[in-house]
Amino acid sequence: MEIKAIPFRKDGFSTQPFAFGAEEGPAAFDPAVKYRSGLTNYLIDTGDEVILVDTGLPAGTPEESPDETTPIYTGRDISSYMDALAALGYTPDQVTAILLTHKHSDHSGELRSFPNAKIYVNEEECSTDELAGIENIVPVSFTDGPYYNFPACQKIRDGITFIRAKGHTNGNSIVVAESDGLFYMIHGDITYTDEALYANKLSVVFEDLPAARETLDRVREFIRSHPTVYLSTHTPLGEENLAAKRVVDLDNPPETIPVGEVVFKTASGKYVCSVCGYVYDPAVGDPKQNIPAGTPFEELPEDWHCPRCRRGKDKFNRA
Repeated sequence: MEIKAIPFRKDGFSTQPFAFGAEEGPAAFDPAVKYRSGLTNYLIDTGDEVILVDTGLPAGTPEESPDETTPIYTGRDISSYMDALAALGYTPDQVTAILLTHKHSDHSGELRSFPNAKIYVNEEECSTDELAGIENIVPVSFTDGPYYNFPACQKIRDGITFIRAKGHTNGNSIVVAESDGLFYMIHGDITYTDEALYANKLSVVFEDLPAARETLDRVREFIRSHPTVYLSTHTPLGEENLAAKRVVDLDNPPETIPVGEVVFKTASGKYVCSVCGYVYDPAVGDPKQNIPAGTPFEELPEDWHCPRCRRGKDKFNRA
């Protein structure tokens, strides 16, 4: 079994209030403290099958245009997700299965590019807007009992387990791949940066805060008992951990690498939801909420919310 990273954005950042602020509140943390961010998904090559864990952003999703108030900036495009997959030497028809950690479009964006793959999804996510109209979904009900200290799992293949991990979303899941004595935990967004794992903090993005706390507690308990390589989506530490086969030691956090220079590009007028990836385009407006075409984002009502994930305007970044 070989696990590979599929990076498609780099050189972003998340602020400490965003990455740590769920329980104490963002005001308890320093917005000047920033952690490296990007976007990376993962692939498991068993030798017989090619299995994806998440499928990147939809092609054409604009880069954000950050400023000093931006809570998270996912970075600049390295390539599209599909081009990044091709750069590893894989084609869509080789992919037999996709394990979706959750519905958000930076994880589910290219599902439709793999019509021949079985897409395994927590059954609680199947009716969401992001997955509407996709026919090759296999709802997962986690009928294989506990996986160590996690109460519910589904065994996908030998050494590959899909684990219920509610909190970030109500249908959030974790994938653990076991290889050569190590446990590779591909977790979606249990944390947005590894610093939050070590500090035992939750991000401000959640659908069920008590469940998110329970899940993070179980993740940390698991890590203390098993040699775990922690593979994150929103930090280059995921790719770096994988390359080094670096096992988490919760009592000895790694030194934080400073965020590099961020280029503040000219804004397009579009805005991107930092939670689910929905793009508000003033040229289109928001017909679902009776916002006419031609309405700038700045003129949207203060109670306007993302039509996909229902988060407020404060969760949107300029594009």
